[in-house]
Amino acid sequence: MTDTTLLLGQVLSFTADPFEVPINDAAQHLRQGAVLLRDGKIAAVGERETLRALHPLAETVDYGQGLIMAGFVDAHVHYPQTAMIASWGKRLIDWLNSYTFPEEMRFGNRAYASDIANRYLDLTKQHGTTTVASYATIHPGSVEALFEAAQARGQRIVAGKTCMDRNAPEGLSDTAQEAYDQSKYLIGNWHGVDRITYAITPRFSPTSTPEQLQMLGDLWAEHSDCLMQTHLSEQTDEIEWVLGLYPDARDYLDTYEQFGLIGARGVYGHAIHLTDREIDRLHDVGAGVVHCPTSNTFIGSGLFDMSGLKSKRVSVGLATDTGGGSSFSMLRTMAAAYEIGQLRHTPLHAAQLLWLATQGSAMTLHLDDKIGNVKAGLEADLVVLNLSSTDAISQRVDNANEFWETVFPTIMMGDDRAIEAVWINGKRA
Repeated sequence: MTDTTLLLGQVLSFTADPFEVPINDAAQHLRQGAVLLRDGKIAAVGERETLRALHPLAETVDYGQGLIMAGFVDAHVHYPQTAMIASWGKRLIDWLNSYTFPEEMRFGNRAYASDIANRYLDLTKQHGTTTVASYATIHPGSVEALFEAAQARGQRIVAGKTCMDRNAPEGLSDTAQEAYDQSKYLIGNWHGVDRITYAITPRFSPTSTPEQLQMLGDLWAEHSDCLMQTHLSEQTDEIEWVLGLYPDARDYLDTYEQFGLIGARGVYGHAIHLTDREIDRLHDVGAGVVHCPTSNTFIGSGLFDMSGLKSKRVSVGLATDTGGGSSFSMLRTMAAAYEIGQLRHTPLHAAQLLWLATQGSAMTLHLDDKIGNVKAGLEADLVVLNLSSTDAISQRVDNANEFWETVFPTIMMGDDRAIEAVWINGKRA
């Protein structure tokens, strides 16, 4: 029995950021390509006949014209909102109070948390997602349930206990000290174990007192190799609320900055209505922001300025934002990002969309040395796309003149039927 597997098909990888260099210089497409897997990692990438000759004993899986690329990396989700996705709502605060908080209270039941964690990872796998960065609830068991579910799959995961000590229901609030102690306990038990990364997770400024934000800032200083994830400037009325709660803050970002919650390993979801100062500070410290297009349209938050932020060299990832987002699919998320780009008169190229959903998100999560690309030495998290998965897509592909024209219809119209195969940690999922 061989310990190597050779995947055959079209292969897409990236050598640079397609927002910064010409598309053809940033992306590498092998029409007759191959990817060699060994011990959970990508051992080699190249032309199929070359790799077949070099590794004649490798187990071969031929995907024909299927496109082998990095598994999708979803950089901002709320797995506890799985069961309430696509719930009708008005504005963010109404939606949180009507749907999110009542559902999250149920995660004090560890069995329920485990059930949803496994359901969520099954759903995302069906859509080609191999890594997520998720918020849990205030319950430490909700974090452990997700870590255990991912661990059983050999899956890379980022998550943390959501911390809230005000403006939340009594059954969904902790204290500043509990947020510190429970997060520290989870870091000690889980961070760096197998493929697990811990993210210190204040939900957002309105649901944390200054005391809680300060203690979480202190915790991050003590564990600087952890990520820190939170929300930033999602809606205009939210921003007004924040500034009312923090009257001494220069802006929304400053409500985190004054407590040590800004840094290179900070990940800020949404970031739609940013001031020039906030953009400059995010760039200066090397922090990342995450575009959540289906959520931003579903809840009516606004239009993310991809072109403006990328021109300022701010790190940007892409995310479904389950369950404010209306789909588990990163393909649907890419389509929505394209549509928002059109509304801002800055349409995105197919290469840029695929880069955001893989390498861009991995970079934002500081995991690009491990995942997010098809490159020798990286972990073997891959998705194989069927570029003719439906009759509507197939007829468009039949009239395509070049590679990107064959990929774009799947981005715009594809769903789980386009996911031909998923490989996680070198194993067929």
